[in-house]
Amino acid sequence: MTHTVTPPVHQDPMPAPQRALTPQQTAVIARVQARLSGQPELAALFASCYPNTWQTTLDTLPDGRVFVQTGDIPAMWLRDSAAQMSPYLPLCAADPVVRGAVAGVIRQHAHLLSVDPYANAFNREPGDEYHFDRPAPGPWVWERKYELDSLCYPLWLAWRYWQVTGEAPLDLRPTLHTVLGVLHTEQDHDARSAYTFERPEAYCVLPSDTLTRGGRGAAHHPTGMVWSGFRPSDDACTYPYLVPANAFAVSALEGAAALVRALYGDETLAGRCEALAGQIRSGIETHGVTEHPTFGRVYAYETDGLGQCLLMDDANVPSLLSLPYLGYCAPSDPTYLNTRRLILSGENPHYHAGAFAAGVSSPHTPGRRVWPIALCMQALTADAGTPEGRAEIRALLGTLAATTAGTGLMHESFNPDDPTEYSRPWFAWANSLLAETILTHLDVLTEPA
Repeated sequence: MTHTVTPPVHQDPMPAPQRALTPQQTAVIARVQARLSGQPELAALFASCYPNTWQTTLDTLPDGRVFVQTGDIPAMWLRDSAAQMSPYLPLCAADPVVRGAVAGVIRQHAHLLSVDPYANAFNREPGDEYHFDRPAPGPWVWERKYELDSLCYPLWLAWRYWQVTGEAPLDLRPTLHTVLGVLHTEQDHDARSAYTFERPEAYCVLPSDTLTRGGRGAAHHPTGMVWSGFRPSDDACTYPYLVPANAFAVSALEGAAALVRALYGDETLAGRCEALAGQIRSGIETHGVTEHPTFGRVYAYETDGLGQCLLMDDANVPSLLSLPYLGYCAPSDPTYLNTRRLILSGENPHYHAGAFAAGVSSPHTPGRRVWPIALCMQALTADAGTPEGRAEIRALLGTLAATTAGTGLMHESFNPDDPTEYSRPWFAWANSLLAETILTHLDVLTEPA
């Protein structure tokens, strides 16, 4: 998540609960606490994290759209807001209040993409937080860093909502046409796109806050993949074909094709989605895979189509670690497993191990830091069908429960040698993902070790 020029104050910034839980949400918490009665720290952590997005970040607008604040930064990220609502999706079939809120977020996503499909984050009211960026963002845009995953998350949320409810809260075809237009344009960024982004050096918190080449980003050659200026960390890409974001685009487009075919009988639009997904997948498998001397065939994090690639992973999702979670490949895929071993080793420059934790960090939080989002994602992609995988899941969730520095909530990152050193005490995406991880693996957590 991008830092503001003047970082927010981190002394107890979280507001009091603003929205009551529904009876169904209260019942979920009670059931999980009962199942985890022998693990009181983990039970208490779920009871704090599961309602956090619902109670502190949602603002229903007059027309029923729902603005979702990310936490201690007063803006709505397309990415974060979709992930924040994820643990509530199973309730949409039977809980009309939750269903209405998720529908309101989907409608807000559609609206925001119509305002500016190149923006990553938006304002609740007109503002000018990043007025110094070139070009300056519009008044409804918090920040205009083009990130491929920002176009994928709204499709992913709508598709998952449809799977649960059998409907969509609005006609999604105009939104999908907008997304397809941007993706097609950015398959050949230099030839087709007018997008540039520059932040004056005086306003950059990190050098990766701006793009090189006059705002065009690093040199590259078309591959079939989609160009991205920035990562889901809001940091500039080193090489602009961000492999995990492109993998997410494949899954999002395949889901969108199924949705428009089922709801609208629109074979033409479904075919466009599938054709583009096929081009992107081909680009990934041709240009986004390399041979590592220790781990064998692995996915690169970024590549440029000119023969260069970057071997690493970032805690923010989409990440290489998250590929099965996002639906790009099976958890047993050999290339993914090789990549996973690389990510969770010292070969990943952003993997850190300390006295209290070991996991993936991000260049966005320089130094020795571990991100709870990455620990959750490691648990969500572990093989729960094996004793080793189940032990890994239990150990990761135990680590998460033991490293909140007494707050009972997730943070953006923490020092693995001293969890009391952390960033962002109110980071709702991490809280939602923790809740989703526990809900996903509740049977693993309650079986004998």
